[in-house]
Amino acid sequence: MATAIMNYKPYPTEKNIAMAAEALVTAHPCLKEKSSECGWYGWKWSLQYKMGNLRTKLARAGCLEVSVNSGRRSHNNPDKDHPHHNIKKARRAEVNYLPNFPKGQDATTLENVRLQIMQEVERSEKNLLLIDKLMQMTFALRRLEIVKENPMVGDFLNRWPALRIDSQICAEFHRITNVNLQNQFYSGLDIHTPRLLILFRQKAARTGKASETLRNILKLYDQQEEQDADAKRTLVLHGLPLYLREEEPQFFRVWNIEETPEPDINNTPVGVLTIINEKQ
Repeated sequence: MATAIMNYKPYPTEKNIAMAAEALVTAHPCLKEKSSECGWYGWKWSLQYKMGNLRTKLARAGCLEVSVNSGRRSHNNPDKDHPHHNIKKARRAEVNYLPNFPKGQDATTLENVRLQIMQEVERSEKNLLLIDKLMQMTFALRRLEIVKENPMVGDFLNRWPALRIDSQICAEFHRITNVNLQNQFYSGLDIHTPRLLILFRQKAARTGKASETLRNILKLYDQQEEQDADAKRTLVLHGLPLYLREEEPQFFRVWNIEETPEPDINNTPVGVLTIINEKQ
């Protein structure tokens, strides 16, 4: 039973344990306790102890997801953190929170792979397939660094420069959550697009610099013969910062890969980057 719970959540809450105990006696009525009102109160505490013992065994066996919380305060180490404070555990969307290293790999070998990734990224013509393969191999090492060391974003990107590549941003998001980032973003954007278009047209009917710019954008959109989903998304993404009174040059960036090797996005925390390739 504890193993089945561990497959879903290594650190279940008391409510989760209670639900598991209730499901146990519901599936097996012969296990129902006559001494407790609910019939499963004793099973709840039993499962809690079993989960703790199982986590201890897995930590000793080298399971990273639970061993990262081991070595806390004890009789031999009274100055360390309390064992029940700041437990490192997966959030709701993190399906692959802290996976184990690939078979036959350890931190040293994966560090060598990381250096190989840095060399590949520095090349003018990047082998994106090789980078993706190496990034997939070193995923466990990155998660260990994030969970255990909690590094600054800038320092982490310097160690893993491949995460600056747009395809790897989506790939890393998928590795963690098993969700396609672009599809999720566009589906959410499409839901709000009709209402945003109404708001944009209401704003464009007013006076002001932002309203005039919105009118010009809407005019170009209305002149298009085919107003497909991509055109609507482009309109919304360009009109949203104007509607929110954000400075447009700080949000939209254009990168011509023939002119500069890297985009100028150092001072842009959030924005939309348009990549121009004159060869295509």
